Amino acid sequence: MKTSVLPILSAFISCALSAPAAPGWRFDLKQERSGIVALESIVVSPTLVVFFDRASDDPLQINGHSAWGALWNLKTSTVRPLDVLTNSFCASGALLSNGTMASVGGDPNGFPGNPDIKPGNQAIRLFEPCASPSGDGCTLFEDPINLHLLEKRWYPSSVRIFDGSLLIVGGMHEDTPFYNTDPALSFEFFPPKESTPRPSEFLKRSLPSNLFPRIFALPDGKVFMVANNQSIIYDIEANTERILPDIPNNVRVTNPIDGSAILLPLSPPDFIPEVLVCGGTQTDTIDPLQLSSQTPATSQCSRIRLDEEGIARGWEVEHMLEGRTMPELVHLPNGQVLIANGARSGFAAIHSVGHPIGNSNSDHAVLVPSLYTPDAPLGRRISNAGMPSSGIARVYHSSITLTPQGNFLIAGSNPNQNTTVGPDVKFPSEFRVQTLDPPFMFVERPKILNAPKKLAFNRKVTVPISVPSSLARPGAKVQVSLMDLGFSSHAFHSGARLVFMDATISRDRKSLTFTTPPNGRVFPPGPATVFLTIDDVSSEGAWVMMGSGRSPPTLE
Repeated sequence: MKTSVLPILSAFISCALSAPAAPGWRFDLKQERSGIVALESIVVSPTLVVFFDRASDDPLQINGHSAWGALWNLKTSTVRPLDVLTNSFCASGALLSNGTMASVGGDPNGFPGNPDIKPGNQAIRLFEPCASPSGDGCTLFEDPINLHLLEKRWYPSSVRIFDGSLLIVGGMHEDTPFYNTDPALSFEFFPPKESTPRPSEFLKRSLPSNLFPRIFALPDGKVFMVANNQSIIYDIEANTERILPDIPNNVRVTNPIDGSAILLPLSPPDFIPEVLVCGGTQTDTIDPLQLSSQTPATSQCSRIRLDEEGIARGWEVEHMLEGRTMPELVHLPNGQVLIANGARSGFAAIHSVGHPIGNSNSDHAVLVPSLYTPDAPLGRRISNAGMPSSGIARVYHSSITLTPQGNFLIAGSNPNQNTTVGPDVKFPSEFRVQTLDPPFMFVERPKILNAPKKLAFNRKVTVPISVPSSLARPGAKVQVSLMDLGFSSHAFHSGARLVFMDATISRDRKSLTFTTPPNGRVFPPGPATVFLTIDDVSSEGAWVMMGSGRSPPTLE
């Protein structure tokens, strides 16, 4: 008896075609607008993100004038204004060891619509830990007369260091047309450690394109810095610098010639640091009018391992899938790095190079993100397979941050002096907010059911978890990451940090045991988010205090 295979084959094809597709990356456009151009963003609690803009004519109102600060609620995707006294435009910031957010520096200028605004270039703005999930009653504290920086700083960088305080680096004093021609060539600390700033030969050498230096706290307590095409390791305790190799191929990577940079994940037992620098432009620092919005950005990424062997070897070069100026590099909990935002040509700043597009110094926005896999072979680390297009240009003055929920919050973009919108504006002031949701957001995820509010250093900690049956296979890859979600401003996620912790899951899959970092040099004491990842499926993050929660300085 003959049996035809055609009906069987037909049924198989029908089932295959009707099977649900595996989840992929998705952009989700939120219904509510940000109300201000979110050119700076920082996660300050499990549910809240602080946005800052310049003092301008943004539509969100507070006390009878346009707001330039806001709280974004991650749970409800809604915004509320935040009252700011000083001009926070082009500032930096981080979380301190006690959980307080400090925003430092900013714009010296006022705005006609608000005569009470104060100059921001010596400002310190404090947002203390907020217990309210919705931000009720949570405000900024400012006292410009008594609480201020030692030196005027616009476009500075800052990072939390080993004692839980901030190191604040560089910037400029007042308005300059493009390059840094009125530089703040110094470092200082908050809270202050000295009565005067520390002069920096590195910042002097790296002129004129050295705004928003890319700075990273290393696991030995020193700080790695990149500005223009130069790099050093700075020893805070000895106040000395070690000159390292330049970025290869005449590529420059700091404002107004913006690439981005990130400290790659630190892993036990040795926590050997590596830094990745991507994008920018291969150019000399020539007259800006000889530059153009059409000057191609570089696709170059440069990576250096910061031990003696790696420093001797120098920078390793690889390439993104396209040139990008003003990209931003952000960690995923599994150790990959998202490359997002930016443009294929041009520069940062506003209407100051040849052939601007409206007011924009850049053109050809890059809408599709890429993923960088640090432990993949050279030449195979970067891919955008399966990545969607955002549909929204995120160029100068845009921001992005990983959230405790595990997705990315993306907002801002405004290469204009004030609010500029309209059908003929190619790069308008952008108030639309999106999340970029990884595939694991659409499947069953592991859960950290409870976590201590504080974690001591160099301790084994056991927490209850739940693991879905889909992730319960023998030999599954288990990762536990301790993360500082950083401060996003001007194509740099300052302070962002991922430290992997040795971890095991119990046989019954009901508890997770991990070992915290050995000291505050490996992970500077302060707020952190713990993620459990199994086979690249990440839990929501648990918000914890790494260390005692004492005010800085605190050596732990």
